[in-house]
Amino acid sequence: MSTSIRELTLRALTNRTLSRYDHHRMQLILQEEGHSLDAQDRTLIQRVFYGVRHGLLNVN
Repeated sequence: MSTSIRELTLRALTNRTLSRYDHHRMQLILQEEGHSLDAQDRTLIQRVFYGVRHGLLNVN
């Protein structure tokens, strides 16, 4: 799972865009597996959400 999270976040941060599907997947990962994620993966997802909230990343 961790490779998938890292790939998703790298793609989102590089392209400055995130698909609605990937946004939803990240939300589910945090809700369902947030307690078992390692700190790095949790931080990566939180950075993507920070970017979305502050207009740095677009959700399409």
